Amino acid sequence: MTDFSVSWNLSRGRFDDALSGLNQEQLNWSIHPATLTAGQMAAHVAGVEVSFISQLTGISLDELGLRLKSAATDGVVNDKPVPFSQEELTPAKVAELLAYARAMAGPVIAEPSPEVLKNEIVSALGPIITGQGALARLAFHSAYHQGQVHVLVTSPGFPG
Repeated sequence: MTDFSVSWNLSRGRFDDALSGLNQEQLNWSIHPATLTAGQMAAHVAGVEVSFISQLTGISLDELGLRLKSAATDGVVNDKPVPFSQEELTPAKVAELLAYARAMAGPVIAEPSPEVLKNEIVSALGPIITGQGALARLAFHSAYHQGQVHVLVTSPGFPG
């Protein structure tokens, strides 16, 4: 197990826990129109994991994987809509997206090959990064969004 894996498992676990128990209304609530909902953040977190790991390993993606990969950027760092509608972002669908990404990313983060660490990919923000840089980003990425979920669920007006 790598340091990347220890950090990723901790931050990803806390992110997953922050979403656990939220209903569809809560997953799709926004503090204001320019922010992501918790459900959209889940699609984005899973999307970044799928994007990075598929690029690092050359894994072919199915239809869901391709939609997730686009969630790394669409609606977050560009003006395209988030590729999952609010109607789709149910607790079950959010759990499915996070499980899909975890199954793909977990083994690679736990035991990255030297080739994976050296490979170069396009990050979600655009710069070219190495596999080592990608795994470092994944180690803290979900923790960043867990903090955002905390702000949402503790905000006035959050649905009870």
